Amino acid sequence: GKASFGEAHVALARKVIAACRANGVRRVLHMSALNAAVTGPSAYLRSKGEAENAVRESGLDFTIFQPSVIFGREDSFLNLFARLLQLLPVVFLGSPNARFQPVFVEDLAAVIAESLTRMESFGKAYELGGPRIYTLRELVQYVGNVTGHRRPVIGLSPRLSYWQAVAMGLLPVKLLTRDNYYSMQVDSVCTSQLPF
Repeated sequence: GKASFGEAHVALARKVIAACRANGVRRVLHMSALNAAVTGPSAYLRSKGEAENAVRESGLDFTIFQPSVIFGREDSFLNLFARLLQLLPVVFLGSPNARFQPVFVEDLAAVIAESLTRMESFGKAYELGGPRIYTLRELVQYVGNVTGHRRPVIGLSPRLSYWQAVAMGLLPVKLLTRDNYYSMQVDSVCTSQLPF
């Protein structure tokens, strides 16, 4: 919506922390993102990193989840590509070699539920990804195969990917922005395995 990343990620996290303190709630589960860091390449990742810092400094019993892209029945990632593949005869794809480790929303929910009572998860952050790593091009091609809308996928160079993001960021519906482009400059893949 119209909320900035700072409002949606940081201010909201601080409000939740304040509400927990005011009501004697000790346990907090926080949804972040892979590569979240105050020094991240995009405003999205920086705000996620700032929110993580607020949670870590809250004094509460927290667990932080850092998923790669999340997919499921009504997600806004793979379904976006499904709609585009249905409409376009050819897909000109920015950042085609960006890497993701998509995690199924129901698996993510199961891990979150499992962590609620696991004392060993208190004070920890967990990277979450599915069993396979894909490039963005492979994901788009996969969606085309599954939906029956196979289309040629033409990968753009880094420079053209940037300018595509600039141009698409000017549209009323933001399919891609410069911030998305900056986020995709780091692979959204896990570096560690969940211990439970």
